[in-house]
Amino acid sequence: MATAKKKTQSHISNGKPKKFPAQSQPGPPGHEYKMRPEPEVIRKGYHGSGKLNGKIALITGGDSGIGRAIAVHFAREGANVAINYLSEERDAKDTAEMVEKEGQQCLLIKGDLRDTRACARMINRTLSEFGKLDILVNNAATQHFQEDINAVTDKQVRETFETNIIAMIRMTRLAMPHLKKGARIINTTSVTAYRGSNHLLDYSATKGAIVSFTRSLAADLAPKGILVNAVAPGPIWTPLIPATADDVTKFGSDTPLKRAGQPSEVAPAYVYLACDDSTYVTGQVLHVTGGDFMSS
Repeated sequence: MATAKKKTQSHISNGKPKKFPAQSQPGPPGHEYKMRPEPEVIRKGYHGSGKLNGKIALITGGDSGIGRAIAVHFAREGANVAINYLSEERDAKDTAEMVEKEGQQCLLIKGDLRDTRACARMINRTLSEFGKLDILVNNAATQHFQEDINAVTDKQVRETFETNIIAMIRMTRLAMPHLKKGARIINTTSVTAYRGSNHLLDYSATKGAIVSFTRSLAADLAPKGILVNAVAPGPIWTPLIPATADDVTKFGSDTPLKRAGQPSEVAPAYVYLACDDSTYVTGQVLHVTGGDFMSS
């Protein structure tokens, strides 16, 4: 098993943002262990307080990036987690070690979310291992940078929509018979749902769909006491960036804070939406964008 020892470098030096070194990976979803610097998963001063004691969470795309940070934060708060991943074995094993280091259990479930049978296996394996499901985090996504709409093929659009929104609806539908009053569904949307992106046309469209899905599902499930919310990250340093961007050196520098965010800075928003601090919150989107103002 790959070692989970990580030495993440701060993206801030003497209060000033640093550029990311030039790098690339063959394509999405990317590998976290190949990134330089590796993303910060959980900040040194984050102390768990049992907010999720006894809870069971299933996180899609939980092997790296924001998903990994969510898994580790949930574990530090007392939850056992199941994480789905596509093919990134080393990243998934590293994440499992991090969760186990927090004293919690981590179930690894390999599978393509575009496959209905694979999605059903994810739900069934989680239930078989832990006996229940309290929190579903629909986090997995793919993206492809293109210069303009002429480069966006039907094949790419299908892949993006099938991964980002169709699979999200499918996972939610399959999980619903097992979710009880007080359960949480948390979806990952994006700042691009609100401001758009001229190089991520289909990706932005799916993220807008996720906002509408979140609000609609929240209204549908409110009578059952199941809360549905979303998080809209801005530019966050995850494997998708070197795997899809042409130039990472200035990634995030166009935000008011003049830097990209780290997964460690996004994951606490998911903790809030998963725990009892947010019992009067549903149908909402939390914006973690580095200062970009987005109307809700």
